[in-house]
Amino acid sequence: MSAMRCEIEPVGTRLIVRIRGELTLLSVPRVRAALLKCLADHPDAIVADLTGVTVIDPAAASVFPSVARQASLWPGVPVLVVAPDPEVARLISTGPGRYPVFPSVEAALTAEPRPRMPSIGETLLPVRGSAHRARELATEACVRWSAPTLIGPAGVVADELVTNAVVHANTMIDLRLTRGRRYLIIGVRDGSAAEPVLPEPSEDPDAPRGLLLVDAMAARWGVLPAPDGKVVWATLRGL
Repeated sequence: MSAMRCEIEPVGTRLIVRIRGELTLLSVPRVRAALLKCLADHPDAIVADLTGVTVIDPAAASVFPSVARQASLWPGVPVLVVAPDPEVARLISTGPGRYPVFPSVEAALTAEPRPRMPSIGETLLPVRGSAHRARELATEACVRWSAPTLIGPAGVVADELVTNAVVHANTMIDLRLTRGRRYLIIGVRDGSAAEPVLPEPSEDPDAPRGLLLVDAMAARWGVLPAPDGKVVWATLRGL
């Protein structure tokens, strides 16, 4: 079996992920992790080059539409798949979502970039006061994008995600708020790979409730790997 390799190459404002080897259900996690880690850098697009891929398990090809759906939720980055092999292209383009497939890297790189979604962000210190600053930025974003009804929920979610990073990661924190097509997207990046765990509801007044609030207010939330840690993201309806 040919070992799966994923090599990342920046080209302008886009990232090319050159994938080589045999695509099987066992190699899917490695491919998925490599693509998702690229999202943390907010490129204009990710180009997944499958020129050197042999698909052993057809079901494994669904990893690319799956990553593309995740990328559309956060941070709104298109995933452009390059598959010169007609059979590989068919497996991807006829799957759920019917994602476009390009015949060459050159064609993908010259495709018209999607306009960047407006966003604001700031790098925060791992101190308690950063949660207050997160609320201020959330308010600023909601006012700027004419979404006053989201000021409260966005402030709570940004506060809780930043507080979680301060308490558990204790690293520098990158907060970004993005105006999506239908959602306000909040992403918090820190330097710890440890994923947050949603606690069980408790009547103990001292029990942690941050993620429970995020889970209740957000349309969706999740965790993505980053090259030097992770990103915890959440989306709020109302734009």
